[in-house]
Amino acid sequence: MNKLPYIFSLVVLLSTSFGPSSAQAQERRGWSPQAKGAVIGAGSGAVLGAVINKRNRAVGGVVGGVAGGAVGYGVGKHIDNKQKERARIAAANRAAAARNAEYRRSLARRNARQTVAPTRLQPAAMPGNSLVAGSAAMAYDAQGNPVPYASNAAYLPNDAYGDASHPYSTSEYRRKSW
Repeated sequence: MNKLPYIFSLVVLLSTSFGPSSAQAQERRGWSPQAKGAVIGAGSGAVLGAVINKRNRAVGGVVGGVAGGAVGYGVGKHIDNKQKERARIAAANRAAAARNAEYRRSLARRNARQTVAPTRLQPAAMPGNSLVAGSAAMAYDAQGNPVPYASNAAYLPNDAYGDASHPYSTSEYRRKSW
């Protein structure tokens, strides 16, 4: 009569594990990391609890199984969170690469459409601090606006203005190298 609860619990366990499921029509997916961790933790905790508690192995197995299941679920949840974070970072990297590729394509289209207007050179007054001997030339863009010419300026124009990886990133002009 003492074995009746064990037999009954075994029958219930087997009928729930291997019995017909109402979700058989749905696609069968694998176990989640939380479920795997809980099952592994509960099984190993039950075995260790029964081994440790020699006076009452059933109580030791139950307590060990509950504690092992909780710890296993926590470990599985941690693993699942790491996988989700990796997937989120990979999706963000793919989106950034797609934006970068689209930006490059738009630049290529804009450069293909854009016609380059020839610059015309006109004589201009030479500043006193210019190192160029002879007549200096001033460059003009397509709209007729003067474009600063490097040899006529006291300072060189800074092409890397705003780029912190270059020197003089906060100044529109950089100092002459001489």
